[in-house]
Amino acid sequence: MIGIRTSLSSNGSAQQSSKSTTGPASVVDDTALVPRQAPALRTLDDVREQVSQEIAIHTITKAKSFDGVRIGVRLVLSKSEDEDFLRRVVGKIQHQLTLNHHLFAIATAAQPAILSSPISPSSQSRQLLPLSTPSPSTSGLGNGSLVICGSSEELVQRAVLLASSKFIGRIVAATTEEDGLWVSTIQDLGIPPYDEEALWDVVQKAARRPMDPLAPPPGSKGIDDILAEARSKLQRITPAQAFEELRETQVGAPTFLVDIRPQAQREREGGIHGSLIIERNVLEWRFDPRCASRLAIADRYDLRIIIFCQEGYTSSLAAYSLHQLGLLNATDIIGGYDAWRNAGLPIDLDRRESRSLVSLAGSVV
Repeated sequence: MIGIRTSLSSNGSAQQSSKSTTGPASVVDDTALVPRQAPALRTLDDVREQVSQEIAIHTITKAKSFDGVRIGVRLVLSKSEDEDFLRRVVGKIQHQLTLNHHLFAIATAAQPAILSSPISPSSQSRQLLPLSTPSPSTSGLGNGSLVICGSSEELVQRAVLLASSKFIGRIVAATTEEDGLWVSTIQDLGIPPYDEEALWDVVQKAARRPMDPLAPPPGSKGIDDILAEARSKLQRITPAQAFEELRETQVGAPTFLVDIRPQAQREREGGIHGSLIIERNVLEWRFDPRCASRLAIADRYDLRIIIFCQEGYTSSLAAYSLHQLGLLNATDIIGGYDAWRNAGLPIDLDRRESRSLVSLAGSVV
């Protein structure tokens, strides 16, 4: 076959050249004449799937780590089909964090209206839920859905208890599903500005690592340390010293012996005649000169108050408490009532029928 090739010369005139070729005839490509098939139209379900994936990735990206647990909160705008969409988001989060400890609260905020037209790329970036027309059975005006998911049942249950307290009186319905999700409907969810902060507080406190019950919290003290600290501020006296001090005819300040034991103990063990009966739970109110419930005698800060309990432990803490009120002359008896009785000092074994006016006054605050 003879092929003719035409080219232009430098002056623009046409030139022909011939070239002899052998072989099969040239064939026109028929595929170029076939019209291309139009891309398949995206369905609403496809759009919802894409948006749920974007929200899940963004939520994981913004998640925080607290005590070894990834925690996150996300509120999205919605109008209907809330729970179905939230389950999609939650499913993708859990799939991405299968090997990590995690706890997330994903919710739809109640809104009067959202986009009803097809979702455009710009609206997708705002992450509104692409939804169908709401029906009366699914469009709860003023209600939002909340789904809590986690890597363990214990994490979810902690979050559920905290969320129930945070949204008390607003939870319309709630259920724990077989896959461990907690799904609830909450009135006006997302409308109060503190709802998102409340959810963050829920997941953070729920993710907090449980304290070792045998490890005391920082700054705490054992009762032995507290008692030793209290006694270091007192000048404690023996029963004999207390007895002599009470019998002293000339004292610089009024002196009182105060029995702070409960009534049942006084009735069982007896008492000391002439002591003021003021039970421990009202002691400070009776002797604080600033307090309206004080006794008539508690009108000055230099009172000498000698306190006793049964064995001399509670009395030390009580006397130190009076020191904190400014009653610096308060003290207690070493060994308490037991030591007084063992020392052979006077006791009254029949106190069950005698109640002083001070005892009556000590029954109320």
